[in-house]
Amino acid sequence: MGWFKRLQEGIQTTTKEKKEAPDGFWQKCKSCGGTFTILELEKELFVCPSCDFHFRIGSHDYFNLFFGSRYKLLFDNIRSYNFLEFTDLKDYDDRLRKAYEQTSLNDAISVAVGRIKKKPIVVAAMDFTFIGGSMGSVVGEKISQSIDYCIKNKTPLMIISKSGGARMMESAFSLMQLAKTSAKLSLFAKEGIPYFSFLTDPTTGGVTASFAMLGDVQFAEPGALIGFAGPRVIKETIKKDLPEGFQTAEFLLEHGFIDFIVHRKDLVEKLDELLCYFQM
Repeated sequence: MGWFKRLQEGIQTTTKEKKEAPDGFWQKCKSCGGTFTILELEKELFVCPSCDFHFRIGSHDYFNLFFGSRYKLLFDNIRSYNFLEFTDLKDYDDRLRKAYEQTSLNDAISVAVGRIKKKPIVVAAMDFTFIGGSMGSVVGEKISQSIDYCIKNKTPLMIISKSGGARMMESAFSLMQLAKTSAKLSLFAKEGIPYFSFLTDPTTGGVTASFAMLGDVQFAEPGALIGFAGPRVIKETIKKDLPEGFQTAEFLLEHGFIDFIVHRKDLVEKLDELLCYFQM
């Protein structure tokens, strides 16, 4: 009857006396439900120690993984703005302002040049925290300028995709980036310089329909969500039941859409192997 006696006496700890962990100090794994400190996850490259679930990380986390502190940011002064000035899109200015403040990024993609074991490479990495990693005019322009830089310096390019798709607040200008990036990558291919496409969770929408699927080598992180439209839209369109997990990296590997899946701890070594194989 101890539980009944405790219920009668009431809870002894007042709300003011209760201690809670600071925001962001603990992280819960979406796969196994395990809870870990940020420091624990940092040591594991933000991979769950229990089930190997890959947490989302940002562009600068990838730069640090590849280059340490020895890299140079490129085209970092390019910013989006509401150039259409539609009256009903005034909230786009607010969303951009909040994104700049909350992420300290200038847009949904950052570009860096550095060396992996003395081999130069340009890495353009997307950030999902910046308006869902949406592809607007700045993302397309940074990829375009990255390609120009790589052609001029004969340097391999890797794009790390992590996006919810096109940024519809920029209307047709966002959709134009599909054609723009695809055309520039076609020119890049004619130069014979390798382009590696690294797909991370999630890679969807217009990004999947353009540069993310045009790599000389396509690879992904384990468990990454990769697709164009959502499962509900696809099912309603084709009027058929969909295979379980059909938009995972593992399913795409099995059906030949990507070349391999790489664990985050093996990413640097695998990239070094690719650079050696394609050494110019």
